[in-house]
Amino acid sequence: MWTHKYAPQTTADIVGQDIAPLKAFVQKYPGRKRAALLHGPSGCGKTASVHALARELGYELLEVNASDTRNAESLQTILGSASKQRSLFGTSKIILVDELDGLSGMHDRGGVGALVKLIEESAFPIILTTGDQYDRKIASLKTKCEALAFTSIPIAALVQLLARIAIKEGIRADEAMLRALARRAGGDARAAILDLQTLAGTSQTVTAEGIATIGERTQIESMMQALMKIFKTTDVPVAAAALDTVEEDEQEIMLWIDENLPKEYRNPSDLARAYDALSKADVFSSRIRRWQYWRLLVYVRMFLSVGIALSKDNKYAQFVSYGPTRRILKIWRSNMKNAHKKSIAEKIGGLTHCSVREATRNVPYFRRMKAEALEELELTPEELGWLHS
Repeated sequence: MWTHKYAPQTTADIVGQDIAPLKAFVQKYPGRKRAALLHGPSGCGKTASVHALARELGYELLEVNASDTRNAESLQTILGSASKQRSLFGTSKIILVDELDGLSGMHDRGGVGALVKLIEESAFPIILTTGDQYDRKIASLKTKCEALAFTSIPIAALVQLLARIAIKEGIRADEAMLRALARRAGGDARAAILDLQTLAGTSQTVTAEGIATIGERTQIESMMQALMKIFKTTDVPVAAAALDTVEEDEQEIMLWIDENLPKEYRNPSDLARAYDALSKADVFSSRIRRWQYWRLLVYVRMFLSVGIALSKDNKYAQFVSYGPTRRILKIWRSNMKNAHKKSIAEKIGGLTHCSVREATRNVPYFRRMKAEALEELELTPEELGWLHS
């Protein structure tokens, strides 16, 4: 495969990305953060950069794929001792956990928690890669990591890369054809190289007819691009197609729209109609979950796209910076805020032989008591501090 044959050997071979922050993180380890999170679209060079950096520095590279080691036991077995001991030849090492998105499935079984522990105890730099830095399941990991953004590779850089490979392989291709290949790849170097190799397998010349046989490559659009199409248009076909290539499910799409809708729709009437469409999408979504009647999914999608788009009387010209939902974070903060209250209520209930619900009602009375009177509850310093705060 040409993706392996022409893989970058040093960081100087990486195209379209600034590798300096990643190199500094590894060379100055341990720094402020003990792990780095490389996030960006597929084929932008995240994994290739780590391989090239390890070769350049002469480090041993220990690589695991999160999709294959998604539970705590597997991660501990593979990375546990390796993260603390030097290699047989005494060289330093880099630990790469690739495709972190694989930890976000239903069969996680403690994988994220195990990674957090490994990061805290590792003697060597740990580098994680993901295509979605906003995944809620890796929120606890992000706080331990230095986030390094990788962007889609510019078309001009992709054209230069394809031209070098074409020359080495003896392929006849003018700049216009290579540019057409680069555009179809949409910033994905891996896809562009594979397309070039596919064309070379049938002919040593890249032609427009050959490119047409590959077919248009469907690009996974970011949620922000989809939101821009929905919020900035009143054209039904454009709005209806906005969600066709996003990876998020309907529940996540609703949270994104709910978070950003008030930023975009400034007219109260527009906002009211948009939220009415959002609520109807939620109703149909709940019917799907209750009855498993998936034919209703088309209505959910139409309310989330066309329904929201047509809720406004006029398009809004102002620039809006969209962002991921903060509702999950608010729920987490609320739960953390009430965690001490629940813990204290459980201790009160156990000591006074009443239910936790009844004990929760009586917590305000215990807040008036001095610490000496509460010794029998065996409260932790944190619980005592919360009670008297």
